[in-house]
Amino acid sequence: MAGASRGVGRGIARGLGEAGATVIVTARSSETGPRTESRPETIEDTARAVDAAGGEGHHYICDHTSERAVDTLVHWALRRFGRIDVAVSSVWGGNEGYDGTRYPDGAEWGTPFWRRSAEPFAGFLGVGPYAGLLLARAVAPAMVSARQGLLAFVSFDTGGYLGDIYYDLAKAATNRLALACAEELRPHGVTALALSPGYVRTERVRDAGQESLATESPLYAGRAMAALAADPAVTARAGHILHAGDLAAQYGFTDSDGTRPGRFQLGS
Repeated sequence: MAGASRGVGRGIARGLGEAGATVIVTARSSETGPRTESRPETIEDTARAVDAAGGEGHHYICDHTSERAVDTLVHWALRRFGRIDVAVSSVWGGNEGYDGTRYPDGAEWGTPFWRRSAEPFAGFLGVGPYAGLLLARAVAPAMVSARQGLLAFVSFDTGGYLGDIYYDLAKAATNRLALACAEELRPHGVTALALSPGYVRTERVRDAGQESLATESPLYAGRAMAALAADPAVTARAGHILHAGDLAAQYGFTDSDGTRPGRFQLGS
């Protein structure tokens, strides 16, 4: 579970833990090392949450923007556990330095592209789709050899414009990555897809004072991922962008409070 020290990644790790899975929790923020923006959440916290949910959590510090680091992580996981059944990339650093109003370069969310520097765009790609690609290419050989496996990219549906050019392009690239991986992996029995949560009640959303606007908890996406992992017919979903709310209706799971939020709609 890549990018799981907080947010949706932690929720997915917990959801897999509820299903009894052994979950390797990876990210940069650790009790024994640096933490992103000095935030309190760590991979050790998430591993303990997996244990508490009924699974078996293991933590591993990894910079998911480093090809060497990701390859080393996957080699370690295969030596330790013998196989990787599900790989999820929830790596996203695009909100680092964003205070709910402005990015570190002073631009507001949705500032017209001709009024802002293009320089931050490379960062958005690096901490989103590029990190997803590194995980995919690292785990694919083992999954192809086993002729099974599920590879998921946490993204956001880009059927409509998301309101900020760099965010929109990064998510569109991630969704296209899911489609491309699905096409190349399908003949080998491996499924790749994208998971689109709603407006999630993450730690950053809470800190920005926008918790009341959120539609769901991080665990909702986690239960969606667990349902997909348990579905013997998941191959039919290869290449698709799947909404947590739609999956809840189809598989019958609920959010942590027992509600079942529907598909998130922009502007709702």
